[in-house]
Amino acid sequence: MERAKKPAAIPVSPIQPTPQVSISDDSSRVTASLPTGERVEILLYGATVISWKSANGKENLFLSSKASLDGSKAVRGGIPIVFPVFGPPKPDHATSRLPQHGFARISRWEYLGKSSSESSTLPNSKGDASVKLDFGLSDSMIDSRNWEYSFNLTYSVTLSQDKLETSLVVRNTGASNYDFQVLFHSYLAVDDITKITISGLEEAAFIDKTQGAKEVEPAREPISIGSETDRVYTLPSEKAITIAEKGLPRYEITRDVLSDVVVWNPWTEKAKSMADFGPEDGYKGMVCVEAGSVSVWNTLEPGDTWEGGQRIKTL
Repeated sequence: MERAKKPAAIPVSPIQPTPQVSISDDSSRVTASLPTGERVEILLYGATVISWKSANGKENLFLSSKASLDGSKAVRGGIPIVFPVFGPPKPDHATSRLPQHGFARISRWEYLGKSSSESSTLPNSKGDASVKLDFGLSDSMIDSRNWEYSFNLTYSVTLSQDKLETSLVVRNTGASNYDFQVLFHSYLAVDDITKITISGLEEAAFIDKTQGAKEVEPAREPISIGSETDRVYTLPSEKAITIAEKGLPRYEITRDVLSDVVVWNPWTEKAKSMADFGPEDGYKGMVCVEAGSVSVWNTLEPGDTWEGGQRIKTL
C-alpha cells in the first residue's frame, strides 16, 4: 500500500573540492594546492617557500638552478626567512655569533598543520578561499650557544587564488628581553629584468649598499634596474609596492608592520661570484623585493609577541 503523501527528498549538496596538502615521502617538504590550480611548496629546511604557481602553472618565484635543497646550506631563491639578524652580524651585538641573515633559514622547522578557511592570518586580509600552512621553530631546535634567548616562532604561509601571504609570529618565552630583525627574502620571477619597473618607493630615501651604505635621497620616479642593485628603503607599511613588466602590472606587495623594503639584483659579476647562483644569466629573470624590519632593532620583552607579514598578489 502506497502512502498518499511521500516525504520530500532531502536535497544533497554536491561535495565541493577542497585544498589538498601533502608531505613528501622523505618528510622534507610540504605541498598545498587549491581546486583552482594554484600551488605552493615549502621546504622544511628553513621553512623556505621554493615554489608558488598560479592556476595557469606560471611560476612566480625564482629558484636558482644550483640551489641546495638537501639542507646543507641556505636556499638560493624562493622566500628564505631572515631572523634574527639581517646581513652580517655586528661584532658587539648579541647576534655576533650567528651566520649572515641568522639561523631561521638554515634550521629545520616543524610542520604544525593546515587550515582551510575564508580568511587569512593578517588583520587587513580580505576573505577568500585559501589554505594556511603553519610551521614552528623554538630555541630547543637550534644551537643555543650561538643565541642564548628563549623564543618560539610560528611561520604561516597562506595560499589564495591570486596571492601568497607569509607571516611570522615571534614570542619571547624567556626571562630576558632581546633584539631582532626580520625579513622575507622574496625572489620574484620576471621575464626580463631590464623591462621591469618598481612603483611605490619613489618618495622614500634609501641606503645604497653598493655605495658603502650611502644614504640616498628619494628618486621621485619608479625604479628600473640596469646594474647591481642592493638598497634598503624605509617607508610606511601601508604603502603598496607594484612591480610592472613592459608597462603591465605583474605583482603587488602589501605589508603589515614591516616598514622596510630591500630591492636586490646581483647583476652580472656578482651572479658569477656566487657558487649557488644559476644559470649564470639567471639575474635577468629575477628581482628581490623583500618586506622586512631591518633598519632598526625590534626589542621584545619577556612574554611579549610580535607579528608581521606580507602579501604578494599576482596582477
